[in-house]
Amino acid sequence: MQSNSKSKKFLQTLGPGILFASTAIGVSHLIQSTKAGASYGFSLMAFIIAANIFKFPFFEFGTRYAAATGTSLIDGYHKMNKYVFYLYLLITLCSMFFVSAAVCFVAAGFFENLFHLSFSSKYFYLSSLILISICFVILASGQYKTLDGLIKVVAIVLLLCTLIAFMMSVFRGPGEVNTNFFDYSLIQKSSLPFIIALMGWMPTAVDLSTWNSLWTIERIKQSGYTPSLKESLFEFHLGYWISAVLALCFLSLGAYLVFSTGKMMPDGNVPFAAEVIHLFTQNFGKWSYYIIALAAFAIMFSTSIGVLDGYARALNRSLSILGKAPSKERISYSLFLFFTCLGALAVIIFFNNNFAALVNFATILSFLIAPIIAVLNYKLVISSDLSKAQQPGTFMKIWTYLGIILLSAFSIFYLYTLIAN
Repeated sequence: MQSNSKSKKFLQTLGPGILFASTAIGVSHLIQSTKAGASYGFSLMAFIIAANIFKFPFFEFGTRYAAATGTSLIDGYHKMNKYVFYLYLLITLCSMFFVSAAVCFVAAGFFENLFHLSFSSKYFYLSSLILISICFVILASGQYKTLDGLIKVVAIVLLLCTLIAFMMSVFRGPGEVNTNFFDYSLIQKSSLPFIIALMGWMPTAVDLSTWNSLWTIERIKQSGYTPSLKESLFEFHLGYWISAVLALCFLSLGAYLVFSTGKMMPDGNVPFAAEVIHLFTQNFGKWSYYIIALAAFAIMFSTSIGVLDGYARALNRSLSILGKAPSKERISYSLFLFFTCLGALAVIIFFNNNFAALVNFATILSFLIAPIIAVLNYKLVISSDLSKAQQPGTFMKIWTYLGIILLSAFSIFYLYTLIAN
């Protein structure tokens, strides 16, 4: 009976961590990690591992704060200091359209590949418009309930496909052209923008930690069950570390199936999507093409939905705190969702199908913002809002200090190289 009770509580808690993982696994894993393996072998593995390890506390703090206080990190920023709150709002407004655009633009590539669409250069944005419109309708009509159910199905399919493809590629072994997977001479000064972009969204942008807190609160409302702090943290840890392992799986697929053969990954949006799907079908066989294409699109589609929902929810909560949002939450949410979708489409049109530039700009921007959000999140979880028992322990505090130092050092170093050049 006790075992059944624990399982029931876990299922009632399950949601925010899986949603986080599914949102994270989009661009950073399917695109950036695969590209890292394809271009550098395993030489960038340390950067991927470091990003996952040293960013962990700041995402965990989002779940911790919401579970302990019943309020979001955004509420915490406002309570801490109005200038801190306005800084967060400014960061959100500056990054939201670029991040949303990058994710939806990548998803549109997989959408075109799946349905064999080919829009002319004049109307290249149509696939993005269709995709964003579908996301808007799903979220505006169902909100978190639809999002939660959809993500869980996609997460299971994604996990199984990736692990099977990874094990098959390892079993078959690498190609014969290049097996020097740890060739660090490949890492040049010109590699820095890609490395920063890779770490910027690995596993995702730190400012998105506010979404963890919002999703945790929404899950409680939806399920009617208020989990303990321990239960909420366990559910988040599960989602986070699964996404970290999958990042290394995608890196390995790129290394074994592209880097070792001497091939190059294409730079265009649709060609890149087609090549990623080809990597999987190499392992499974031609019969699996549509299954893999559908799974890859589902990954990016779930990421797009998660990102659009997160920004709309964050904006809605921020302006509600200021008393600037419509009183009816559903109308308010839909309004900010439409605003986010419209801004994302405008950015996609502006970048005029320049896939690499859009993704790199969005990820580098996220990386430079990270140290600021990291410090704010840490201040919140050691504030009087949380009891001593709810606050992170000594080990986690040391972990946090190291993370802040690392993120700050990389950001300063990158800015220095820009100025020096």
